[in-house]
Amino acid sequence: MDLNGKSVLVTGGAGFIGSHLVDRLIKEKPSNIVVVDNFYLGKQSNLQDAELNFPALKIVKMDCSDQKRMEKLMKKEDVEVVFNLAVIPLPVSLIEPCWVYRHNVDITLCACELVRKGLYKTLVHFSSSEAYGDCQYAPMDEQHPLNPTTSYGASKAASDHLILSYCKSFGIDAVIIRPFNNYGPRQNEGSYAGVIPITIKRILCGDSPVVHGDGEQTRDFIYVADTAAAAIKAYDCLKTRGKILNIASSKEISISSLVALMAEQLQCSKPVIHDEERPGDLRRLIGSNVLAKELIGFEPITSWQDGLKSTIQWFKKARHNVSVEK
Repeated sequence: MDLNGKSVLVTGGAGFIGSHLVDRLIKEKPSNIVVVDNFYLGKQSNLQDAELNFPALKIVKMDCSDQKRMEKLMKKEDVEVVFNLAVIPLPVSLIEPCWVYRHNVDITLCACELVRKGLYKTLVHFSSSEAYGDCQYAPMDEQHPLNPTTSYGASKAASDHLILSYCKSFGIDAVIIRPFNNYGPRQNEGSYAGVIPITIKRILCGDSPVVHGDGEQTRDFIYVADTAAAAIKAYDCLKTRGKILNIASSKEISISSLVALMAEQLQCSKPVIHDEERPGDLRRLIGSNVLAKELIGFEPITSWQDGLKSTIQWFKKARHNVSVEK
């Protein structure tokens, strides 16, 4: 299996991970790439490089849970493969838990129904390590219990179960990848930002970095380009069908250590501010990537030093460009 000459659709393709996936897809020489995004967090600017490198790229503003419109689009574009990344992010679930759960599951249900009806052939679905909840044993493999602590995590766990049920009941061609904590250029730095972009932004603005809680909570971070490459490998390998694959570094770092590392690289000497612990915040995450290694030869290739350096440089450049435009 490969993507050469195929018509590919990416939901959430204007987002952080989605846009990097689009960049990586271009190298596979598909005949057609369609990005569907409602631009809740996605940005047109995230696809600037993709538009230059693939002038035929189609960008459609649409709710990916709208089955009738998605069906019409897939017929028009003769879609063969869908990479499903469209999602309402975790922080929103602390404000609008019902909407986040329903909408995320509806997006997945739409993808499942359309592949069941033969509108396209293969689904590559992006899950989340948040489906696991807190670490009960380490490293967390694909058999780890699913005990999500937020409606976002619950929506991702439910979506995974939904896809697997369609695999078993209707024989759909699908694989689920479960990335751990992605970071890299283009990560959202606004209201729903993760710890890396929000810390970089605070330091660049001259503010002190902030740590929620005691900072001893850990995460398993993986560079976004490594995740994009893994998703394509998961498509290429037929042995992945009907399975869930963790995409993880299998290394953990505490939030305090991470913030200290960023402060060092940004030459920030201001003291860290400790704020209240965030609701639903997981204590420990570290994933096992043994299955991904076995099936698709997955190995994260971007070191912390290189990944963080690239991320910081991107945010510095983005901040400079905004200043110049003003």
